[in-house]
Amino acid sequence: MASEKIMYTYTDEAPMLATHAFFPVIKAFCRHANVDVELKDISVAGRIIANFSDGDFLKPEQRMPDILTQLGELAQSGQANIIKLPNISASLPQLKECIAELQKQGYALPEYPENPKDDKEKDIKARYGKVLGSTVNPVLREGNSDRRAAVPVKEYAMRYPHRMGSWDGSKTCVKSMTDGDFYSHERSMIVEEDCEAQIELRGEDETTQVLREKLPLKKGDVLDSTYMSSKLLCEFYEEAIQEAKEKDIMFSLHLKATMMKVSDPIMFGHCIKVYFKDVFAKYADSFAKVGVNANNGLGDVYKKIASLPAAEKDAIEADIMATYAKRGKMAMVDGGRGITNLHVPSDIIIDNSMPTAIRDGGKMWNKEDKTEDFLATIPDRGYGCIFDECVKFCQQNGAFDPKTMGGCPNVGLMAQKAEEYGSHPNTFEVGKSGTVRIVDKKTGKVLLGQKLAKGDIFRACQTKDAPIKDWVKLAVARCRANNFPNNSKPCKAIFWLDSARAHDVLLMGLVQKYLPEFDTNGLDIEIMSPVEAMRTTLQRAKEGLNTITVTGNVLRDYLTDLFPILELNTSAKMLSIVPMLAGGAMYETGAGGSAPKHVQQFEKENHLRWDSLGEYLALTCAFEDLAKNNPKAKVLAAALDKAVGTFLIANKNPGRSVKQPDNRAAHYWVSRYWSEELSKQGEDKSLQSVFAKTAQELTEGEAKILQDLVECQGPAVDLGGYYKVDTAKADKAMNPSEDLNGIIERLQKCVS
Repeated sequence: MASEKIMYTYTDEAPMLATHAFFPVIKAFCRHANVDVELKDISVAGRIIANFSDGDFLKPEQRMPDILTQLGELAQSGQANIIKLPNISASLPQLKECIAELQKQGYALPEYPENPKDDKEKDIKARYGKVLGSTVNPVLREGNSDRRAAVPVKEYAMRYPHRMGSWDGSKTCVKSMTDGDFYSHERSMIVEEDCEAQIELRGEDETTQVLREKLPLKKGDVLDSTYMSSKLLCEFYEEAIQEAKEKDIMFSLHLKATMMKVSDPIMFGHCIKVYFKDVFAKYADSFAKVGVNANNGLGDVYKKIASLPAAEKDAIEADIMATYAKRGKMAMVDGGRGITNLHVPSDIIIDNSMPTAIRDGGKMWNKEDKTEDFLATIPDRGYGCIFDECVKFCQQNGAFDPKTMGGCPNVGLMAQKAEEYGSHPNTFEVGKSGTVRIVDKKTGKVLLGQKLAKGDIFRACQTKDAPIKDWVKLAVARCRANNFPNNSKPCKAIFWLDSARAHDVLLMGLVQKYLPEFDTNGLDIEIMSPVEAMRTTLQRAKEGLNTITVTGNVLRDYLTDLFPILELNTSAKMLSIVPMLAGGAMYETGAGGSAPKHVQQFEKENHLRWDSLGEYLALTCAFEDLAKNNPKAKVLAAALDKAVGTFLIANKNPGRSVKQPDNRAAHYWVSRYWSEELSKQGEDKSLQSVFAKTAQELTEGEAKILQDLVECQGPAVDLGGYYKVDTAKADKAMNPSEDLNGIIERLQKCVS
């Protein structure tokens, strides 16, 4: 039988470390089912190297192919079977750290040119730009998102409920802009005919600057434009800082500078300049001299001023610290190290920071490493309103009970870069006042236009018609499946669309157009504004009822962390399926928001608490995808599905603390349960024979293997890098049991 392929991505941080232990297991099991699984490096380091592998930058042995582009082509081919682990969506500080690490490892990469002086530097900046932000997902997501807790996972959460914080006496609140935000300025249209447009800035001096030269548009595309007023944004930040101080709660900022890679770093920088306005005014000349860029965070300010004379540096640092006393308390990322909410743009990612705080009773960490109430500053109402509604609901109704909470899966519109705000070349900070226009280049017709002031942030996006229709189809199918632990309870699907938003009004019309094309008989499907939808979903969840949230791309990103963190304590346990529009699928394995902390713990004390359940679930789906043409893959899938159920019932998830069984022990248990299920099945005798021996070896070796996996913990671990680890060192650290390694090696070599 011909071998069939699964593409398993090698990414970053904790998921990457887990791969060093789990991938050898996958290869060994797959070998006996005629399934080929390939490891595909789409890590930040791998993508940087790939973008500099032509020309004279790197030695031949250091070069790598552009694997991300290859996988993107596969995603459009109809043949995709991709398992995608969480990857870093790099902020500029992270990108620079990775460049420096690779340079130290001998890669002759150029420095990142913040202000390119010639065409060569412009080319270098463009190459690095391909790695910044959420560049992986738009390339691979050639389908819409079906993300939910698998039935065994939801049952596990009900059986082993996690702790939820108390809301008693909570003063926490969410503050968003009331004018001047992206929400208030949105304009939208449906393109009437194919054309090539350009985005241009028509200045008040009548000169025209082309911002984007080529913007291909197709008939039926939903085209949007909007902008953020920098003046009103800064006024809003000042109000939020003052309000937090008056209420005696911590000030915190919640953005997503990784996905919204142009707009949100700028908004982040404005907040720093407002909070530390006296410091920036007093030391304007010094900051200009050393090239301080507030968009890169307070941490970058500290790095830049380190080159100043000691007395000047000390004076600036003293004034920064004095600001906290004057401006009020600040939420912390790491209170012990003095790392605030404003240090690094990628440290506070709204889709992780807000759900975690809500799970913990509306609290964040303070400088004493204790939790405290806070003012969540979320500038744009389009996102802020849903978190505001959730906070108010919990303050009124108390914390949710994971033992009884209803399921809240999501069907998200994201195919073909749908609604990809900030992750594409349609976002700009305008350098002068004027009108930003989207113009049909052939006819000169202005499709959309808006008047901006210097420093305002413009952004546009398009959503194609085929993904919208597929989104509606997927929502109906998910509602029909009603795949919940107790599916006797009524399930409801809600389209989160706001009649006060131009874009959403057009989508409402398209949803109403396409719904009749699918069988909705007996289904409960409604369209509600995000605030009303959030309130209804939360109330139903409180009552143990199941609600499918059907949303656009940004709310998809936020809700697929919010509800899993409330329901399951983590979004890493979610089953995330992306059925490609052309056929085939990608299986995503959860979220990596907590992955950096897991790596810190692993390097400090050799304990990896990363939960690979998402990988186990995705692998089951990938095998099922091959089952039509490969009966052995079907047997592998069924056995792994049962093994994961046993794993959850036995509660073999990684512990959080050193000297507890961790991620590596979880792989042992899954391997053992999977082998046992294969040895018990009767559909394939050769698989039964091979894995009966493996199951016996894993069972008999249990005590020694688990002892090895726990006793190795405690000492610090040297991985040889953070973004690009030393493969040999990582393999050794993640596979410390010689007995377990031997069993897997024998399985890999044995003849079926």
